[in-house]
Amino acid sequence: MPQRANVTRGRATAGPASWPEQEDEAADASFKRLSREEAAALREKDPPVSPWRVIAAQAALGGVLALAGWLLTGRNEVAWSLLYGAAIVVVPGALMARGMTSRLSSVAPGVSAVSFMFWELAKIGVSVAMLAMANRIVQPLSWPALLVGLVVCIKVYWVALLWQRKK
Repeated sequence: MPQRANVTRGRATAGPASWPEQEDEAADASFKRLSREEAAALREKDPPVSPWRVIAAQAALGGVLALAGWLLTGRNEVAWSLLYGAAIVVVPGALMARGMTSRLSSVAPGVSAVSFMFWELAKIGVSVAMLAMANRIVQPLSWPALLVGLVVCIKVYWVALLWQRKK
């Protein structure tokens, strides 16, 4: 298929073939390589949130939810269901955090990307397996309480973003 020039208000403009060149020029103009000292200063000014801190916050919130559920309803199955819902978030999250903070995952950018995909797949698989086994592990199970615990603990990720912005 032959390329045609774009015509805008009577002027011929370059077609899609020249767009990557324009993007490369814009990227080169806006990119500045940081020195070791500048990179260290940037990391100190805006430190990343530790995944272990997020996992700890999720676990603590799950415990508080289970206690509140038990105190409000007086039913053990609600508390255990809330706790198991939190565990469906915490256990796979801890597994992924462990995998992503290992030395192997930071060897090279390609290895890091593959490691991220592997651990994310493992996290999803463990979550699905825990959900599938919920009815066998928690007897009797309260599905609404389990889902409340799961959703509330997932929302801790948004709180972690707020922690990062406040610094």
